Amino acid sequence: MHPLFLFLSFVALLSALGVVFTKNPVHSVLFLILTFFTISGHYLLLNAQFLAAVNIIIYAGAIMVLFLFVIMFLNLNELTEPQKPALAKIAAAIAGGSLLLILVAALKDIVPTGAVTGTAFNSQIGMVDQLGLKLYTDFLLPFELASVLFLIAMVGAVMLGKRETGERNF
Repeated sequence: MHPLFLFLSFVALLSALGVVFTKNPVHSVLFLILTFFTISGHYLLLNAQFLAAVNIIIYAGAIMVLFLFVIMFLNLNELTEPQKPALAKIAAAIAGGSLLLILVAALKDIVPTGAVTGTAFNSQIGMVDQLGLKLYTDFLLPFELASVLFLIAMVGAVMLGKRETGERNF
């Protein structure tokens, strides 16, 4: 395996664990941004430059700024957050362990394919034109359904944010 792949995987796993186990929500978001950057590094190793750029621009940029804004707007602290009972923590650990067991059982029978030869490797597979061809030919229906779902979400956000007449501002 490539040493850069191993390094990026190690950092991605550590930062993902930091997202889950960090008590401070702002630090958790910063760990998530680091995770997105390491995933973009994996995309670059896979020759998917467009996906790497989109991952950094959309997820590490716009969505994380939105998460930070919401976290700071809510002003969460220990006084407003109720403590989770021990039973909920045990149930979460059992659910996570079950998910890990299912994942290992599903992946245990995978047979790795041989090395890719130079003649069979398509160096243009991660480029924008190839991605566009796949999206608008083989995956047109899911692509359009996702766009309708995003439109519904935007309309719902506008309706929730709309103030009624006579409503007071703080």
